[in-house]
Amino acid sequence: MMNGKTTTPKGSPTQQADVPYTSTMEELATALSKTSLLCKDSFLSSEETEIDTIDHNHVNCYSTSCIQNARSVMDSSQYECLQQAIDGLSDPSIAFEEYQNELQMPCIMKLIQKDLSEPYSIYTYRYFIHNWPRLCFLAKHEDQCVGAIVCKLDYHKKIFKRGYIAMLAVDELFRKKKIGTGLVARAVLAMQQDGADEVVLETEITNKAAQKLYENLGFVRDKRLFRYYLNGRDALRLKLWLR
Repeated sequence: MMNGKTTTPKGSPTQQADVPYTSTMEELATALSKTSLLCKDSFLSSEETEIDTIDHNHVNCYSTSCIQNARSVMDSSQYECLQQAIDGLSDPSIAFEEYQNELQMPCIMKLIQKDLSEPYSIYTYRYFIHNWPRLCFLAKHEDQCVGAIVCKLDYHKKIFKRGYIAMLAVDELFRKKKIGTGLVARAVLAMQQDGADEVVLETEITNKAAQKLYENLGFVRDKRLFRYYLNGRDALRLKLWLR
């Protein structure tokens, strides 16, 4: 949530990092995944313009039932969109599967670490995958892991269940085949089946490819996080309401 804050233009001496309120579990998850979702071939050098801020004091003017009805309408169309993403993969040589056991951990780590500025320890992967194995999916080509997504799901502010996409990676040789879209769609549907009310993630503000992927699946821009990554770049928080 933006909490009615106004973003400050990049480079302003008054610019402050926008730190969202999170639960203890999400603080850990966010800290562990700050450099995730980075696609090397999709970085742009040009500066990004500010996104519009959201004053949620105005949202409160609407009745709860109106908001719920709007989200219910989106739920129906969103489900169809996610299902189409799953059914729309054109390459029959790509197979998707749920995480099965520890033997798959090395290939997941190797794939994801290619796109990270700093490698995670195996304990980082185990934190997510061992706690939420149903929310880890792999894309395979002839028994080779070419894509992976790692997520979590727990209560946010002790009120509603929030899904979190921590890591997403696709082998560079297999991009442009909608593998990333298929992985995200499967993970989101799995989170929905487990009672998620919403799904969030962060991605670099310069990562146009990732933003397009998620927005095509119904995610919306929720917040800009200043100097969020270790490389000093800003992040966009994207959100998808499921209920």
